[in-house]
Amino acid sequence: LEEKKQKQHQQKHSGPKAEKKKLKQKNDSVEEDERKRNPKAFAVQSAVRMAKTFHRAQDIKTKKHHIPIVDRTPLEPPPIVVVVVGPPKVGKSTLIRCLIKNFTRQKLTDICGPVTIVSGKKRRLTFVECNNDINTMIDVAKVADLVLMLIDASFGFEMETFEFLNICQVHGFPRIMGVLTHLDAFKNNKTLRKTKKNLKHRFWTEVYQGAKLFYLSGMVYGEYQNQEVKNLGRFISVMKFRPLVWQTSHPYVVVDRLEDLTDHERVRTDPKCDRTVSLYGYLRGTHLKNKGQVHIPGVGDFQVSDVNFLPDPCPLPDTQKKRALNEKERLLYAPMAGVGGVVYDKDAVYIDLPASHVRQLQEEVRPTTELVQSLIETHVTLDAKMAASKVSLFSGSANGTQLYSLSSLLHHNYRSECGWRYNHRLYKKLGIATIIDFSGSSSDEDDDSSESDQEDQEQDEDEKNITSHAPPVKKQKLEEIKGESEVIPEVLAFADSEDELEKSEVESEGEDEAERAGDSGHSSEESKEESDEEENEDEVMEEETGTAKGYDSEEEEQVCVISLFLSTGALKWKEGLQQKATEAFLRHQEAAPNLRKQVYGSVVEADDSEEDNEEEELGGLFRVSRPQKSKKVQANALDCSHFNPDTSHNWDLEEMLNSIRDCFVTGTWEEGQDAAMLLKEDEELYGDFEDLETGKVHKGSTGEQDQAEESEIDGDEADEDRGVKVDDEEVQKNKRLEKKRRLKERFDAEYDDDDATYFDDLKEEMQKQAELNRAEFEDMDDESRVQYEGFRPGMYIRLEISSLPCEFVTNFDPHYPIIVGGLSTSEGNVGYLQMRLKKHRWYDRILKTRDPLILSLGWRRFQTIPLYHIEDHNGRHRLLKYTPQHMHCGASIWGPITPQGTGFLAFQSVSGVKANFRIAATGVILDLDKSVTIVKKLKLIGYPYKIFQNTCFIKGMFNTVLEVAKFEGASIRTVSGIRGQIKKALSTPPGAFRATFEDRLLMSDIVFLRSWYPVPVPQLYNPITSLLLPVGQKDTWSGMRTLGQLKHDLGIRNKPSTDSLYKTITRAPRHFNQLHIPKELQKALPFKSKPKLQQLKGKTPRDLKRPSVIREPHERKVVELLRALSTVHNYKKKAAHTVHHAKHKEFLQQKEKEEEAKLKRKKDAQKKLYRIMGQRDQKKLRSSLKGTTQDD
Repeated sequence: LEEKKQKQHQQKHSGPKAEKKKLKQKNDSVEEDERKRNPKAFAVQSAVRMAKTFHRAQDIKTKKHHIPIVDRTPLEPPPIVVVVVGPPKVGKSTLIRCLIKNFTRQKLTDICGPVTIVSGKKRRLTFVECNNDINTMIDVAKVADLVLMLIDASFGFEMETFEFLNICQVHGFPRIMGVLTHLDAFKNNKTLRKTKKNLKHRFWTEVYQGAKLFYLSGMVYGEYQNQEVKNLGRFISVMKFRPLVWQTSHPYVVVDRLEDLTDHERVRTDPKCDRTVSLYGYLRGTHLKNKGQVHIPGVGDFQVSDVNFLPDPCPLPDTQKKRALNEKERLLYAPMAGVGGVVYDKDAVYIDLPASHVRQLQEEVRPTTELVQSLIETHVTLDAKMAASKVSLFSGSANGTQLYSLSSLLHHNYRSECGWRYNHRLYKKLGIATIIDFSGSSSDEDDDSSESDQEDQEQDEDEKNITSHAPPVKKQKLEEIKGESEVIPEVLAFADSEDELEKSEVESEGEDEAERAGDSGHSSEESKEESDEEENEDEVMEEETGTAKGYDSEEEEQVCVISLFLSTGALKWKEGLQQKATEAFLRHQEAAPNLRKQVYGSVVEADDSEEDNEEEELGGLFRVSRPQKSKKVQANALDCSHFNPDTSHNWDLEEMLNSIRDCFVTGTWEEGQDAAMLLKEDEELYGDFEDLETGKVHKGSTGEQDQAEESEIDGDEADEDRGVKVDDEEVQKNKRLEKKRRLKERFDAEYDDDDATYFDDLKEEMQKQAELNRAEFEDMDDESRVQYEGFRPGMYIRLEISSLPCEFVTNFDPHYPIIVGGLSTSEGNVGYLQMRLKKHRWYDRILKTRDPLILSLGWRRFQTIPLYHIEDHNGRHRLLKYTPQHMHCGASIWGPITPQGTGFLAFQSVSGVKANFRIAATGVILDLDKSVTIVKKLKLIGYPYKIFQNTCFIKGMFNTVLEVAKFEGASIRTVSGIRGQIKKALSTPPGAFRATFEDRLLMSDIVFLRSWYPVPVPQLYNPITSLLLPVGQKDTWSGMRTLGQLKHDLGIRNKPSTDSLYKTITRAPRHFNQLHIPKELQKALPFKSKPKLQQLKGKTPRDLKRPSVIREPHERKVVELLRALSTVHNYKKKAAHTVHHAKHKEFLQQKEKEEEAKLKRKKDAQKKLYRIMGQRDQKKLRSSLKGTTQDD
C-alpha cells in the first residue's frame, strides 16, 4: 500500500507576517555585511563594560531559577482545584455556571459543593465557590491550585479581596487570576479605560507585576459572553502550577460526597450519638496511609478507621490522538449539586438520576445510572436470572435452545458496572444479531417487556420492538433507521465460517464508513489513525457550530442489525441462499479481502495469539472475527490484492489457478520474500557461529567483519521480531538512526560537560529521582501498590471516620466545603510553640498579651492565649504588655505541633461581617519546645529602719529568712540613686536584712530591688467548630472573649485609683523680693554689673507734649537752604576726615617703623652688653679656680 503523504506546510508569500519575515531577513543580512566590512567597529570596546553586561545577564538568568523539586505528580493527577472568590453579588455562581457550560456543554442551576469536570485530554478541574465567610476563605486558600478573584469594577476593591490575598500570602501563594465584572455599568468609555487601568495596577501591587486580569464586559441573557468565557477557559486549561510546600508535604481531600453509615436503630434511640461517616473525594498532595490521623477544619482531629480507593467517577478520556473531546468524554461530577446520582437534603439522601449525555425519547426523566436503576426496578434476584438465562439464536424460535449459561459473563459485567453497553458487546462477540433472554420466555413481547429495564432506560411503547436493548436515540434517527431497514437486503444472519462472520460485521458498518476507510478495515494502522484524526476533526467542527450527532457507528450498527433481524422474521434466512451467497462473495471481493488471512488465518504476533484466542471464543462454540483489531501487519507488506470483479471467474480453468498460485507457499515469491532467499541472506548476515551444545563451529559463506561488528554493537538493542517474516527497509533505517542517536548521546554525555551548570545538574538529578520513583511501582497493581506506598494522589478514595459529632451530619451545608487534611505523626500532639509575630499594618488596634487570639495554623483554626515578648541584647526574653507598632516580636502559645517555617494568621474574631480589616497579625513558627523562658520585671521595695554610716538594716522587702538567703549578693539601690548590696539576713524582724551602700542613707530613702519573674504560658487550645453550627449560623462562632469585651458586655466599669485621676493644677503667682547688694560689694563690682539707679522713663502726659509747628513758605525755603548747606558742609567734612585718616595711617606706619628700628637698636645694645658681662664673669670664674688650686 502506498503511504499517505503528509500535507506540507505552505509558507506565507504575502501579508503582514510575510512582510515582517522579509524585513527581518533583510536587516540580518545588512548587519552581517557591516560586520564583515568593518569588524573593528563591532569589536569589544571596553572589557570592563562587557564584563558588567555579562554579569548582569547572568544575574537576571539566575534570578529566574527556582529550587528544583522532585516531581511527585502521578501519571493521572487529581483535578485542579479552582476556587472562585469574591464579595457577595459579584457573579461567582454565574461564572462557574458559564465555565461548566463552556467545558461540558451542560447547564448546572445550583452550585453546591465541589463540581468536577473534564476540561481536556489530560486535565480535570474542580470548581469550588467560596462564600463570604472568613472561615471558608481560610480553608479554601490552603487547598486552592488556582484562584479566580472576582472584582466588581463598578465598586472597586472590597475588604474581602484584600483579606483573601493576605490569607493566600501566608498559607502558600497559589496562582491568582483577577476577573473584572459589572463593566457594563460604565457608560463612558474613557471612565471605563481609566478604571481598568487603576484596578489593574492596584491588583499588580498586591499579587505581582504583570498578573493576569480578565475583563467580563457584560451579560447576555443572564450569562457572560461566550468568547470571553472561552478565553478564560483556555487560560485555565493551559496554566502551569508551582508546587506549594504545605500541599506537597501533606495529603488532603476536598470532600465531594458524604454518607452517614451509623446504624439507624442507634440513631433512632439516641439522636445525639456519635456518627460513623464515609467521606469521598480525590486524594491530593502526598501519599495517605491507612489508620492515620486527619483534621477536618471546623470539626476537629479524628482517626481514620478505614480507607479504600474506588473507580474514578470522572475519568480522563482514553489516550488517543485527537484534537478535542467528544461529548461522552465531557464529564461532569457534582454529587452535592445533584449531578452524579446523589442529592443531600436536611434529613435524607435522595437519589437523582438525570439524563446528562443520553437523548431522551420521552419527556419523563428516567434514571441513567445503571446500578441504582437496576436496584430500583428489579423484581427477581440475580441468581434466578442467571439460572434462567438463555441465548436465542433466532427471534422467532419457540423456546430457544440454551447453549450455555451466561452467568459468568454477565456477572462480571454487572459487578464492574460497566454500563448499558455490555449487551452491545455481547452482540458483537457473537458476531450475529443475538437476543439475550433473561426471563427465559420465548416470545418477542416477553423479551421486550420483562427485564429490559435492567439494561437501559425505558422507551415509548411504540418504539420498544426497535430499541429494547439499544441506547435511546432521537426520533428522527429512528425513523431513518426504520426506513433503511426496509430497503437494505437481509444480511447473513448465521454463518458457516469465520470469514462470513467477518462479512456480516463489515457490511453492517454501512456504505459511508466503507468508502471513508478506503479498504474496509484491512488498511494499515497508520492509515487507520489518519482516518480517525479526520473523523475527530469533523467532530470538532460539528461541536463548534453547535450541531451534535446522535451516536457513533457501533450504536447505529446494532440498531440496524436488531431491527433488521426482528423485521425479517424467524426462518426466512433459508430463502434465496444461492443469490445471497453470490452477493456476499461480490461484496467480499469489493472489500479487498486478505488472501494471506484466508490461507493462514489471522496474522498476529506470537505473543498475543494465546490471549486473543481466549478472548475471542465464547463458550467454546463461536469464534469472533474482529478485522480491525487483528490487523497487526506492517504497512509495506504485500497483504491484499485490489481488484473489482467485472464478471464471475471460472476457477476450473488453469489460467485462473495460475493467477493466484504465487500467493501460496508452493508458489514463486519475490526475492525479498522467498523463504530460501531469506535464509541465505541470514547466513551471509550473521556469518560464523558456534553451536554451544555440540561445540561445532559453522563458517559463513561470506565473512564480512563489518556486519559482525555491527551486530555485536547492537547486542543491547532488542532483537527483531521473529514472528514477522518480512524484513522492512524502513524498520532497518530507523534502527540505524536510533543506534547513531544513542552513540551520539553517549559521546555528548562523556565530553560535553563545559556548559553544564550546577543548576542543570541539580535539575537532572531531580528528574532521575522522579523517573526512579515512577518506575518503582509502575508494573504493580493498585491493590499491592497501596500496601507499600499508601494511597497515591489522584485516586478517588473513600475515608471512613467513626465518632464524628452528630451535628456534623445534621447541620451539614453543601455550600461550606469540607476538607480532610492529613497529619504527620507529630502533628497530632499539642505543645508549646515559639513564633515570630507582627501586627498587620492595616489592623487598627494593637494586640494585648493574654487576650485570646484565633490562629489559622496548618490545617487548623483554633483559639489560644499568646504571650508577647521581645529578646534583649543579653538574650533575655522580656514580656511585653502590647505588640510593638511597626516591628516583629516573639509570641509563645500552647497549640498543635506544626513544622518549623509554617506561616500563620491571627484574628480576634471570625464571626459576622465587619467593615474593618479582620487579619490582626501574621507570623511564622520558629521553635517547637519550651526552651524560651519569658520573664517579667518585678520591683521589690524596702525601707531602712537603722542606719550605721554606710550600713543599713532594711525591712519590708522580704517575708522570710529563706527569701533573703536566695537574694544574697543581689544589687539594690535607692530612689536617689545610691547603690548597694544585700549582705545577710537578720533574725528579727522576719525578712529584714543587712545591706551596705556607697554612701550614708537617710531614713526617708526608699530602697528597691529589680528582679525578673518567669511567666508561664497559659494552656488553652480551643478548636473552632464552625461546621457543627446550624445551617445559616456557621459564620457566628465565638470563643473566649477578651477582658475588655467581658467588661463591656457585662457593663462593668473600672474604679480608677485616686492617684491616677487628673486634677486641675492651680499655681499661685510668686512674688520675688528685690535684690539687695551691699555697698562694699557694689564698689568691687565692675561698672557693667553695678545696679543702675536710673528711673524708668514714664509716659509724657498729653498736656506736656509740644504741639506741632506749621512753617510759613518763607521759613520753609530757609530751612531747605540750611539743609542744603549742611549737606555740603557734611560732605566736605567727611572728605577732609578721610584725607586726615589716610595721613594719620601713614604717620602710624612711619612711627611703627621707627619703633621697630629703635627696638632693634636696643636689642643689639643689650646683646653687646650681655656678651661683655658674660666674658667678665668667665674671667672671674677662671681666676677663682686658679687661686684654689694654688692654695691646695
